[in-house]
Amino acid sequence: MLNVQGLNTEYVDGNKVRVRAARDVSFEVPAGKLFTLLGPSGCGKTTTLRSIAGLEKPVGGSIRVNGVTVFSSDSHTFVPPNRRQFGMVFQSYAIWPHMTVFRNASFPLEVGTKKYSKREIEEKVMRVLTAVGLDHVADRDATKMSGGQQQRLALARALVMEPKLLLLDEPLSNLDAKLREKMRFELKRMQRDLRITTIYVTHDQEEALALSHEIAVMKDGQIVQKAAPRDIYDLPNSRFVADFVGSTNFIDGTVRHCEADSGNIIVDSAIGTIAVANATACREGDEISISLRPENVMVHETREAAQGQRNVFEGTVFAKVFLGETLDFQISVNGQTVLARVHPSHKTPVGQPIWFSVDPACCIALRSEKV
Repeated sequence: MLNVQGLNTEYVDGNKVRVRAARDVSFEVPAGKLFTLLGPSGCGKTTTLRSIAGLEKPVGGSIRVNGVTVFSSDSHTFVPPNRRQFGMVFQSYAIWPHMTVFRNASFPLEVGTKKYSKREIEEKVMRVLTAVGLDHVADRDATKMSGGQQQRLALARALVMEPKLLLLDEPLSNLDAKLREKMRFELKRMQRDLRITTIYVTHDQEEALALSHEIAVMKDGQIVQKAAPRDIYDLPNSRFVADFVGSTNFIDGTVRHCEADSGNIIVDSAIGTIAVANATACREGDEISISLRPENVMVHETREAAQGQRNVFEGTVFAKVFLGETLDFQISVNGQTVLARVHPSHKTPVGQPIWFSVDPACCIALRSEKV
């Protein structure tokens, strides 16, 4: 549905130096899917979105939607944003305060190039207001809406034109934590029900994991990994991705050898010898970082309880934090701190010995990077 190839954008900074914001960005999004551009501030994700919308003019590459080219540097094609027929919701909802909910949603139909009858407008507006759960407040002043309702109204206004593509730029960032979590479910339901192709920009890893069919993680203007949410989380391809998406422990070490029977690599590390199943192109003598997710660190109160497990280590409880449904243990092992996220039933006090184990299948070997 959406095809972006070799996209390059530039801007001139305050020192009149040309800066490349997006560098050879390429991806495809099938019809009806939600694709997320995820990354820290300044990584080029919003610039990429604005280029798709036509609000930025790239210096290279191409953008095609349903087989129609809306930008191409080779053919000097640039379709202006008002002719692309995309819906867009920004971080600021830009709700018109002097209008009712209905008028906010109907306004794009009233001022658009295509003319609709009063009845057609009413039918289209009430359909989208029903989809976002605002049909019962259609006559209410927009300023009397909660933050979550205003966010849904902004979506309704974008959807009423039946856009080919919906572009969302951090639409939940202004909401409080509980409302943001609720709106994730709303957005996911709405996108699935309407089957509208969506590009979503965020720096929030939980949002990306919860909403997306596919995620592109960006760094310094480039896509560094593109995969399904579970693969991004479970099989990061770099230390940057592992660190940015969720919490993880990094254990530095050196590859000793590869086990012929299991295929695991054996790594000498600061906390001891570790068997690692997920190791691509690692050879004997390579310096690597092992990524261990805190929830995959299994805590044992006694040494006997860890019998039969692989990768068993002894440490000392350095600190622990009660988080309600989970308990975070910081375990000190030979000067290295390992974070374990466990059930709150574990009672080992601070300063006491504790044992933990990690399944080799949950260990990811990554090439060492300079941080």
